[in-house]
Amino acid sequence: MIRRKIPAVFIRGGTSKGVFFKEADLPKDRAVRDEIFLQVIGSPDPYGRQLNGMGGGLSSVSKVVILEPSDRPDADIDYTFVQVAVDKPVADYSQTCGNLSSAVGPFAVEEGLIPCADGEAVVRVYNTNTAKIYHARFQVRGGIAVETGDYAMSGVSGTGALVTLDYVNPGGALTGAFLPSGQPVDALDLPGGDVIEASLIDATSPVAFVRASDLGKTGTETPDALEADAAFMARMDQIRRAAGVRMGLGATAAEVPLATPKIAIVSAPASYTTISGAKVEDREQDIAIRIVSMERVHKAVTGTGAMCLAAACQVPDSVPGAIVGARTPGAEIRIASPSGTLPVAASASKDANGNWQAEKVTVFRTQRRLMEGTVVLPYS
Repeated sequence: MIRRKIPAVFIRGGTSKGVFFKEADLPKDRAVRDEIFLQVIGSPDPYGRQLNGMGGGLSSVSKVVILEPSDRPDADIDYTFVQVAVDKPVADYSQTCGNLSSAVGPFAVEEGLIPCADGEAVVRVYNTNTAKIYHARFQVRGGIAVETGDYAMSGVSGTGALVTLDYVNPGGALTGAFLPSGQPVDALDLPGGDVIEASLIDATSPVAFVRASDLGKTGTETPDALEADAAFMARMDQIRRAAGVRMGLGATAAEVPLATPKIAIVSAPASYTTISGAKVEDREQDIAIRIVSMERVHKAVTGTGAMCLAAACQVPDSVPGAIVGARTPGAEIRIASPSGTLPVAASASKDANGNWQAEKVTVFRTQRRLMEGTVVLPYS
């Protein structure tokens, strides 16, 4: 009997890790490839550890990326992201991953999917999940993306080479509008007759932002402390689903996808201790976030969540905008997450009709190739 193997590379991008495949190495049938992804990652796992695969029991390390050369005139690479649920047989294509986006360009260069000379590479990437373009800039030496450098990322030990990601016109990635409801703040009706205010923002990916204080939180809590509050987590999911309906992502709360929109609480700067034990002072940040992804509180912040938050901060009347105050277009926002702070720059303005438009978001990441070879599938 011959083992079934598929070429793959295991890569850390930002604060996530995932298994990268070339489109040409995968079967065309969506159901067949999704079953492969579940087997490779180790889902579903009722124990929540994914020991029988390459996942790590969290949404941030339960991911798959598919790449191929693009036939678009404005892109070099087509990038498809798949979020694999930990405890459910779900391969979700309804979102993108900002963290793993940092590894797309380096993978394309090293796998020979695009030609690239030494020096600064600029790879134009088309994300098939959101139909949006971003540009990845990084250094190449000897045909290989440089990985060593002095750029430190919150949530990642050590330092690495900087990868700059510029998202062009990121608004309306899944909903068609930067402000899907047309309003900077929406009043969402929740089960039990309660109403809560939230800013529904879609810039690279949809996120609902709620004041931490409206849910009895300070915004400095650790992920473990938040997850231990079952009532809080249940309420967050209710808000997320109500936001999803208002954004047009589902006709009913039950039909809103598991992966999108994300839901986050935000708060004004306050000193806190990161999950690594480091102290972050209030003067070192502009806004704090705790974001839920795939029913778990993220240990840092999703890349798309950070970019969406920075864009939201450009809208003065939004929940995040009211916290940070007036900002000039392109201003850098220092976002405080459970793992520390990270800078994200965004530009947004009103068009001729008075509608807010997200023009550009820039985020800074590092990436590292961890393992390359083949994934081995179970005998059928």
